[in-house]
Amino acid sequence: MATHEFVEMFRERCRERGLTFTHQRQVIYQAVMSAKDHPTPEAVYEKVRRRIPSISLGAVYKNINTFIVAGLLKEVSLHHGTLRVDANLGAHHHLVRNVCGSIVDLDEHDVEPARVRTKLPSGFRVERQNVEIVGICESCVRKQSSQ
Repeated sequence: MATHEFVEMFRERCRERGLTFTHQRQVIYQAVMSAKDHPTPEAVYEKVRRRIPSISLGAVYKNINTFIVAGLLKEVSLHHGTLRVDANLGAHHHLVRNVCGSIVDLDEHDVEPARVRTKLPSGFRVERQNVEIVGICESCVRKQSSQ
């Protein structure tokens, strides 16, 4: 997508969600959207500060949180050690490589839906299901074997 198209798309998404469009937010969102993985706020910060050297890590965290609350990004589970963000808003699951830390999307149709075998608390309504398959990638297995 061309830069001007991206800016207009982001401006529209901000308007739809009642967010103020700023250059800083646009650069942060663009850094996440262009990532091939599920970046940490620190990785986003390193990318953004090349374009905005005066930006703080706190500003990146604050804007990422704003994007998550507004539904522009999703938070990948925190139990993997650090916050990771996901620009893919479509229904999908994750393959988590617990040695190297990379996270790969799995299409929702590649995983059978989970079934809850117990009675859920009264009034509880399931809004979505997330499956994480945790393991070690082939590259990390080779590295471990050679040590």
